[in-house]
Amino acid sequence: MNQEILATNLATVQIHFDAEKAGNWERIKTMYTEDIIWERACMNQIVKGKEAVAAAYVEVFSALRNWDFQCLDRFATEDRVVDETIFTFEIAKEGAMPLPVGTKAKLRLVHIFEMRDGKVSRELVMETPPQPV
Repeated sequence: MNQEILATNLATVQIHFDAEKAGNWERIKTMYTEDIIWERACMNQIVKGKEAVAAAYVEVFSALRNWDFQCLDRFATEDRVVDETIFTFEIAKEGAMPLPVGTKAKLRLVHIFEMRDGKVSRELVMETPPQPV
């Protein structure tokens, strides 16, 4: 395997998570191909295109506050990055999740990022139901 490609793919995903943590949706868009497909499997949600995916992120994260990510495992191939993370957050908007506003919660996320030329071309997100903490 080409170690340079692996390092680039891992760096792209790290920049993605850093931007997500900071709420920097413009920065996240720079990590995507124009034809990005974002699939949130547990919600049966598929979004296509860089602008639409960024808008979906804004929608999801506007319903949360005080979020953080704890990476449990991450590895790359030349065309994928797989990430397993514990995501902690507080519910900020009614209806965002099946928990009341103000609830502190966590869930487990698994991302499979398909990579093309150092950018994310598809992001598959699988998550467990949120649990109060």
